[in-house]
Amino acid sequence: MRKLLLIKYASEIFLKGLNRGKFEAKLKDNISKVLEGVKYEFLNDQGRWFIYGENLEETLEKVKRVFGVAEVSIVTEVEPTLEAISEQAIIEARESSASTFKVEGKRADKSFPKNSMELAAYVGGQILRNVEGLKVDIHNPECVVNVEVRGKAYVYSKRIKGEGGLPYGMNGSTMLMLSGGIDSPVAGYMMARRGVTLNCVYYHSHPYTSERAKEKVKDLAKILKSYTGNVNLYVVPFTDIQMSIIDKCPENELTIIMRRFMMRVACKLADQLKIDSITTGESIGQVASQTMEGLIVSTDVADRPVFRPLIATDKTDIMDISRKIGTYDTSILPYEDCCTIFVPKHPKTKPRLDIIKSSESVLEIDQLVDDAIKNMEVYEL
Repeated sequence: MRKLLLIKYASEIFLKGLNRGKFEAKLKDNISKVLEGVKYEFLNDQGRWFIYGENLEETLEKVKRVFGVAEVSIVTEVEPTLEAISEQAIIEARESSASTFKVEGKRADKSFPKNSMELAAYVGGQILRNVEGLKVDIHNPECVVNVEVRGKAYVYSKRIKGEGGLPYGMNGSTMLMLSGGIDSPVAGYMMARRGVTLNCVYYHSHPYTSERAKEKVKDLAKILKSYTGNVNLYVVPFTDIQMSIIDKCPENELTIIMRRFMMRVACKLADQLKIDSITTGESIGQVASQTMEGLIVSTDVADRPVFRPLIATDKTDIMDISRKIGTYDTSILPYEDCCTIFVPKHPKTKPRLDIIKSSESVLEIDQLVDDAIKNMEVYEL
């Protein structure tokens, strides 16, 4: 008898057909990266993944954050006999301190004498006879005792939900336009959860935005790194661009022209680094620059796909995800970014592309973009 960590991956991976092996291999590789320095043995029993090693609670906390992992549990491995299974199931039920329970059985080893339903019924009967005060409730039990019979038998009652999604690094790459706000880190998390490799660009307007604002964004990138394993952050100086826009363009068009420059910088940087796409935290209608017309005008300068995973998401839902992934408390720190420093009193909400192009034609667009990228800072987190 020994304790193991059971890893169940997302059902979406199971359905990948001929590509399933590639997804499984990538997921195993990502798990091995988060467990670097940990002594463990990876086991496979008829399609189930297990980890045997020390500090399983600590290992569980690391593994459950790996994209592609749907569920993790600490299980007890016993001999595949009714006596050994029932003995451990009784212990699980007793230690749960529950008043109601049910047993879920799964027989993968067809040589075992009882099928899945018979196994669950037998073990449930043993628990009823040996644990006082417990009642069966198959609809809403306080405790579910799980029994799986494979090469060995595994008994467990606590199932911890993982991040789900697809293995990180399986679906191309993106340049996340990371601000210090609530939305963009959530957008980055959602893309990474779909297997997209993250890189981040932050626009810093020194001296109008403080070093604390930059450190705040670095902290947000580090939180994303806790899910992805690594993140590169590119801090681009944006003051000269903003000052040029303020000096030469209509005030009410400042925000939308600034967004176009951000998109140009992100795309040029992505081109240099061979990154496939751009990701923003925009949600339609949330602020003046995120109207349908504003999004169309800002996307006009993009030379690759622009993903907006939050586009139809309510702010309250975005905040809930932010709290869940651990970025919220950092995002609400009162250090302003370049998007909030120079906000016109009456920003244009329905910009016309031809007018915006005419307004920004007085700017040295290529030179401003090139200078910003040339003077950026790079942080490999």
